[in-house]
Amino acid sequence: MESNSEFDVIIIGAGVMGSSTAYHATKRGLKTLLLEQFDFLHHCGSSHGESRTIRLTYPHHYYYPLVMDSYRLWQEAQAQVGYQIYFKAHHMDMAHHNEPAMRALIDYCRNLQIPFKLLGRQELADKFSGRIDIPEGWVGLSNEHGGVIKPTKAVAMFQTLAYKNGAVLKDNTKVIDIKKEGGTGGVEVFTAGGEKFRGRKCVVTVGAWAKKLVKAVSGVELPIEPLETHVCYWRVKEGQEGKFAIGSGFPTFASFQKDIYVYGTPTLEFPGLIKVGVHGGEPCDPDKRPWGAAVMMEKLKEWVEFTFKGMVESTEPVIKQSCIYSMTPDEDFLIDFLGGDFGKDVVLGAGFSGHGFKMAPVIGRILTDLAVHGETKSHDISYFRIARFRITSMI
Repeated sequence: MESNSEFDVIIIGAGVMGSSTAYHATKRGLKTLLLEQFDFLHHCGSSHGESRTIRLTYPHHYYYPLVMDSYRLWQEAQAQVGYQIYFKAHHMDMAHHNEPAMRALIDYCRNLQIPFKLLGRQELADKFSGRIDIPEGWVGLSNEHGGVIKPTKAVAMFQTLAYKNGAVLKDNTKVIDIKKEGGTGGVEVFTAGGEKFRGRKCVVTVGAWAKKLVKAVSGVELPIEPLETHVCYWRVKEGQEGKFAIGSGFPTFASFQKDIYVYGTPTLEFPGLIKVGVHGGEPCDPDKRPWGAAVMMEKLKEWVEFTFKGMVESTEPVIKQSCIYSMTPDEDFLIDFLGGDFGKDVVLGAGFSGHGFKMAPVIGRILTDLAVHGETKSHDISYFRIARFRITSMI
């Protein structure tokens, strides 16, 4: 086999997780190949767009060290590339004071000694100068660990740094099979275009396509459901624009109700527009996208009108952007070895369930650890093992 077809690690899928893995692999001097089935920076998956929230508040304690590490790693990488990816802001979680999700967040902050303020309706209105309202009986949990990540810029950043460190990047290269290589070990990766690459290790980070690819190469049926979701941008009314801008004190935010989970960010990417969306979507085949209507739009309009006290136009969002979630049943990640005949030669990073982007720098490092050392000592990933689901091979 030609030397330019042999690599220490082959990474399949060049979204944020795969690109971050390529960055970390090349930092360690590994000969790295990053493959993408579409154009780089495409809009068909989960890693495109203009903003993602980064927040520390989670109902599960095992995310705390991952997010804290990611804050540092985002800043470290952006310093190397020379442009800004992470924009700091406070974060606000809002819900009824008896809502289980809110009680879990309060306990989380207390147990981990995260400084926070719990605000009633009037206190919250005072803190944000009347820009945010909540119903009676609700509370707001405010902390300083929020912010906005620029996703397309972030993916480009990791790819740029990986390329500068010697990675080979190939887009429009769809992988159709992975086989265990006998004799010297490692794997062979086959593409739809007839190319074949050999790698000592392989990392699969193909997002919504993970279920299809993993089943094709191993027979394992992963419990990942692709959902089509939408990001919506709403026009701030004339004269009010500065009140919602990044850097004005306006926070990233999340609002929990039994039937709708709303999230959003301050105005940043589109002047005069604020991003507010619903967490969730409709099941879809990523290869046959319906590019359908946004879910729960009427409830979202009501939320925008009430929460922003009429300062944001709630008749209709002016921009709608579609993307895909890759949901697991418990909304936790899948970070593990594929196992079976592949043993530890194929590493899987999948099922990031609409909330993993913020942790991409540390997840890329963990996936590299697994590929290089067969383990990671930096973080406890036992919560993300495939074995927590009852999965058997179909082959």
